[in-house]
Formats: sequence, C-alpha cells, structure tokens
Amino acid sequence: MATEILMPALSPTMEEGTLAKWLKKEGDTVSAGDIIAEIETDKATMEFEAVDEGIMGKILIAEGTEGVKVNTAIAVLLEEGEDADAAVASSSSAPAEKKEEAPAETHASAPAAAAPAKDVPQLDLTPDWPEGTSVKTQTVREALRDAMAEEMRSDDRVFLMGEEVAEYQGAYKISQGLLDEFGARRVIDTPITEHGFAGIATGAAFAGLRPIVEFMTFNFAMQAIDHLINSAAKTLYMSGGQMGAPMVFRGPNGAAARVGAQHSQDYAAWYSMIPGLKVVMPYTASDYKGLMKSAIRDPNPVIFLENEILYGKSFDVPEIEDYTVPLGKARVAKQGKDVSIVSFGIGMTYAMEAAEKLAEEGIDAEVIDLRTLRPLDYDTVLASVMKTNRMVTVEEGWPVGSIGNHLSAYVMTHAFDYLDAPVLNCTGKDVPMPYAANLEKHALVTTQEVIDAVKQVTYR
Repeated sequence: MATEILMPALSPTMEEGTLAKWLKKEGDTVSAGDIIAEIETDKATMEFEAVDEGIMGKILIAEGTEGVKVNTAIAVLLEEGEDADAAVASSSSAPAEKKEEAPAETHASAPAAAAPAKDVPQLDLTPDWPEGTSVKTQTVREALRDAMAEEMRSDDRVFLMGEEVAEYQGAYKISQGLLDEFGARRVIDTPITEHGFAGIATGAAFAGLRPIVEFMTFNFAMQAIDHLINSAAKTLYMSGGQMGAPMVFRGPNGAAARVGAQHSQDYAAWYSMIPGLKVVMPYTASDYKGLMKSAIRDPNPVIFLENEILYGKSFDVPEIEDYTVPLGKARVAKQGKDVSIVSFGIGMTYAMEAAEKLAEEGIDAEVIDLRTLRPLDYDTVLASVMKTNRMVTVEEGWPVGSIGNHLSAYVMTHAFDYLDAPVLNCTGKDVPMPYAANLEKHALVTTQEVIDAVKQVTYR
C-alpha cells in the first residue's frame, strides 16, 4: 500500500520550509532510517529520515522548492509491484482524515509537535502601578526605610535588629528615624556577633515574631549561615509545617568600591539553591520598597540582598498607600525583539546601558529584571526567549554555579527549539575580588562585555 511522505515539522514553530535536496530518487529502495532529503528552515538545515521501507515511487515536490507547508505531501513511497501514477491518484482522492494520520507514520525522527499556543508562556506587561499614579523620586535608601517603617506601624510583631541600626541609624543610614519612632524594644543594637543575634532572631521567629535582621554586609552572614540554612530554612519542612520562621535577613551584598575579597562576595547564587529560603535582589527603589514589604509579610525566611552602590541612586516610587510587589514576579524593564538580556540587582545597570547602546546600532534588546531569584519567574524568561530566540544573562557574581548557568540549563530544556544561538552568561571574573582599583575594575562585569555577548549571539 502506498504511503505519503509529508513535509515534517522540524521545530515547534515551523510552519513551512525549503525542500533543499532529495537524497533518494524515484525508483530507489528506501529502508527505515535512510536519509531521504534535506530540509531548510530559517534556523537550520536538517536531515529527514524515513521510518518506513519501500520504493521511492513519485517525488511530488522538486528540490529547491521554497515555502513548502508542513504536512504537505512531498513524495509517495510504494510497495513492490505498485504503480506510481495509480498510487498518486488514489492518494489524492483519499479522505482528508487519512492524510492527517500520516505524519506520525512518516517522520518519527522529527522533534515532538509544538505545544498548543495556550501552553506557551505569555509576557505579562501589566505595569507595577496604574497609569496616572503620582510618583515621587526616592533613593533606594529612603525606599527601604519607608518599607520597614510602614510594616512596623501596621504589625507590632515586626522589629529590626543588627549592628548600629539604632543609635547610629544604620551603617548606611537605612534605619534613619526608626529608633525615635519605635523605641529601643523594636530597633535593637546588637554586639558584633552575627552568629548570636541571627540565632536570637530565628528563635523569635519560631515564637511568632517577625524579625528583620540587618547584616552590616552579607559577607558577615558567613558567621551566621548555620542559623540561616539549618534552622530558618529547614525547620518548616522538618517540623511537618508546625513551626516556621517568618523573618527577613537583609543587608548590602556583592562588591562595593575597593573593600577587598572578603567584603565583595555576591551571595545570590549561594542562597538561591537552598529549599526553604526565598531570595530577593531588587534594582529600582520602587522594587526595594514593594518587595521589602512583601518579604516582611511572607511566612518564610527571606534573604533580601541589597547593594551598597545602589543605596544613593534615585528612582520613581508610586505614591500608593500600601504599595507591594509580589515575590516571584519578574519585570519587563524594556521591550525588544532581537535578544533577551536577563539580569537582576546591580547587574541591571549594565543590562540597561548595553540595551541603550545596542539600540544605536539597530539591535532591539528586551531586558528582563528577575527581581526575585527564589522563586524565579521562569515563565517570563521563557516567554521573552520564545519571542527573541536569543538570551544573554548578566550578574556580578562568579561564573561557576551562577544564576545565569541555571537559567541557561532551564531554557535549553524548556525552549531549545526556539534558540537561534547558545545562551551566553556575563559574570564577574573567577577570582577573589582584588583590592586595587585597576584590578577590581577588570574583575567586575562591564557594559561592553554585555554588548559583545549580544552581538555574538545576534550576528551568528
């Protein structure tokens, strides 16, 4: 019985292609697994294997033909003794439903069929606040202070503790005015003993309070990491849901300016791998405020990673009475069509600068600000990559085990057929941070490195 060979769908998005070359001619014997043709799409040239055996009876589409629709009959495979013309005539008069069954029989080597359109993630372009909302300009420092003050006013279980948070009003002046308003019972200066006060705070959270623990720098959290991971992060699971730790660990994270290797580490990837923790690393002042309020209210321990360089940077913040940003929702910072640049925290500085300069050269980059690293908004990343077909990630942390590494693997396994180029990761260099200013500059990721990576994946 004659079998139609149909134009295969070589990727989930393929609708048509070019039948570049026939590797079998009419009258040739065909065995299952033989390469019978080469098919070109806008992404690649791929070999097309037969899964049935027989004789190539009639080639219906000549090689070199462009715009051949998927599932169009391109040839007829015959059994021994069958007449080619009769088989073609019989095939063309067969009911349509018979033809629809053919793809499963004729190109098993093609990728799985595309997911229904409703299953493809869609970019959520809803703004964080309604159009027309009045805004004020605030520094990141001011937005953080306002977020903590508002939550302390509305919930007397919330308190702040850490080194110099009270009398000195914070090493970076984040807690300005809080001691005067809330008193020494709720704004607590601690000794220089991170292991001690992180443990006290974790116990307070177990007992039903909602502590905010400030580390003067997250590098000092190394002294307290046992409490953060083995106590705060794991107890809810290990107690069968009977005891949790609703609390926030916050402070500056990553490189500042010439503070040396032991004070410049980026903990984004470190803490993001821990089940039981939520991890936040914002960029804009509005996100610092909205995400801090959400973090304080969350029933889980939240690692809130700030950046010393950003504390004095100003952004628009909406004048909304109770402004919050949900954990786990990324932000489309800039729409584009040619490449997705995915970043977070201070990495957004390089991502946005690169996008602006690339636009001058005709490359329209889309920029995604992850904001929350655990839970991570995979759908927004996938939706962007499925639109642009290229991705570059940007972060200041080390390259090994980075957030970009994880995203690369995730996109490869969930959107491989949409990629036109490998995902590239822009990170800090794989060295302890130098103290010398000239060496520190070389160790950090740069805007030019992001531009170069984008051009590498765009001009392939």
